[in-house]
Amino acid sequence: MSATNFNTKNDTYRKLMGNGLTYCIPRFQRDYSWTEEEWEDLWMDILGTIKPDGEPAHYMGYLVLQSENDKVFDVIDGQQRLTTITLIALAVLKNLQRLIDQKNDADRNKQRLDQIRQTYIGYLDPVTLVSVSKLTLNRNNNSYFQSYIVPLGHLPVRGFRASEHSLRKAFEWFERQVADYAAQGGGDPGVNLARLVETMSDKLFFTVITVTDELNAYKVFETLNARGVRLSATDLLKNYLFSVLHKEGPHENEMNSLENRWEAMVGRLGSESFPDFLRVHWNSRFSFVRQTELFKTIRGKIATRQAAFSLIRQMEEDMDAYMALTQPEASDWPLALKQQAAHLRLFGVRQPFPLLLAARRALPDGPFESVLRACVIISFRYNVIGSQHTNEQERVYNSVAARIADGKLAALGDVLAAMSSVYLGDDAFRVAFAEKSMRTAQSRNKRVVRYILCKLEERLTGVPLDFDSNSFNLEHILPENPEMGWEPFSDEEVEALVYRLGNFTLLPTGANRDLGNASYAVKRTSYAATHLGITKKIAEDNADWTPERLAARQNWMANQATAIWRIDQLS
Repeated sequence: MSATNFNTKNDTYRKLMGNGLTYCIPRFQRDYSWTEEEWEDLWMDILGTIKPDGEPAHYMGYLVLQSENDKVFDVIDGQQRLTTITLIALAVLKNLQRLIDQKNDADRNKQRLDQIRQTYIGYLDPVTLVSVSKLTLNRNNNSYFQSYIVPLGHLPVRGFRASEHSLRKAFEWFERQVADYAAQGGGDPGVNLARLVETMSDKLFFTVITVTDELNAYKVFETLNARGVRLSATDLLKNYLFSVLHKEGPHENEMNSLENRWEAMVGRLGSESFPDFLRVHWNSRFSFVRQTELFKTIRGKIATRQAAFSLIRQMEEDMDAYMALTQPEASDWPLALKQQAAHLRLFGVRQPFPLLLAARRALPDGPFESVLRACVIISFRYNVIGSQHTNEQERVYNSVAARIADGKLAALGDVLAAMSSVYLGDDAFRVAFAEKSMRTAQSRNKRVVRYILCKLEERLTGVPLDFDSNSFNLEHILPENPEMGWEPFSDEEVEALVYRLGNFTLLPTGANRDLGNASYAVKRTSYAATHLGITKKIAEDNADWTPERLAARQNWMANQATAIWRIDQLS
């Protein structure tokens, strides 16, 4: 971003609101949603700054603004905080108005009320009593805010949206807190009220980031999100689509349709997951785009109302498949598909998602199941065991997805062949498996090892096992903390070999607990008595347990794994 399109500085609330500038929540930005939990946190922070021995300032976080003229600013991120602080200022005005009505130092309190209103709120037209406000809320909240809260009049409670009730409740909650503060502070309550808002406005400060257009705003989101500050990039994407519609004419029914459909999708996914879905969706239909370039790409492609609604329809079409991949247990897919999707999630692998969305749209159930299974096998070979870099893998998957979407790949054999470059070959896979270690202190690794052993058990005995079952536990043959009886292993060998795949097996839950750190001779007796074939085989094949025997067992496992996780066409 060039310096002319991006500006950042720290500003107090006084500097933000007391300088003649105005702030607008974009028309289709999300509604006011803070609850008493957030109100109380903010109020306690404010009280912590205004008491005599309080902190000198309180940091309110990032405020992302967009402006073309440095006079009127759209609030891209920070609207909940800005709206709530404005409600506190209005609560102070309401309490000052009460003092005036009670003839309590009415003249001075009228001066205070007018000065605070003009500085932080705006002004009321003296004839119509219509507010000209420094802060304009979104289309769902602004009417109630300007018509009832800003004039400090009666607050009706019937026939309004939930977010409008939230605004009213927030105002009434802060009105009570401010009244208590003014009464308990001692001295003149009007002075206490004025001091509250003036001190608050000087001690609350923001990091204000100002940009000139949506693209620069999106780059700000990407930068801050990369640093762990989660901002509402989803709202920014939404606002852009609405701006496209608005440019072609304010068709209220279309606006409402787009908003309802957008919110339904976001509600199903959650706002933080939505950008990930959008990228997967986009890459399943078009050429590969990284997350940092996604908004720029969409803005370049989606420039008409027809294109905006086409994007919505296509996202709705892909939503079920995406959710079935990310939340397979809740999907309506057949059991076989659910199991394969659950394996991808177990591996923590998402790179195939664009290809799978494209395949789900284009292929019948049978070929799609074969593609999904192929992605699981490739992921196990390439990611779980091979630990290969994912950049090339991601590009291959997205290239195949685009060719499926274009109709250039329609047959199952052609789709599998197109994925061949990320299929780790038998020899490379066998070598990688024979050397693989997995530290089971990590819960995902522990589940993956259980999954591997259950698959080996099924190949050996023909009996399938649920790797999440509580009926058996993961057993380290060489214990993690060996005691007497493990002299064949040096300390260095224990460290190097205890998490090797060849050192893991399965035992019925009770037996595993009883064996603990026992010697191999004791363990072998228990292994021989178990019904689990993979564990019984250890006792049959190994009179003792040494580094050499561990390596031999892992080589055997590697040979079995090469046959289990295999795509015949690619091997």
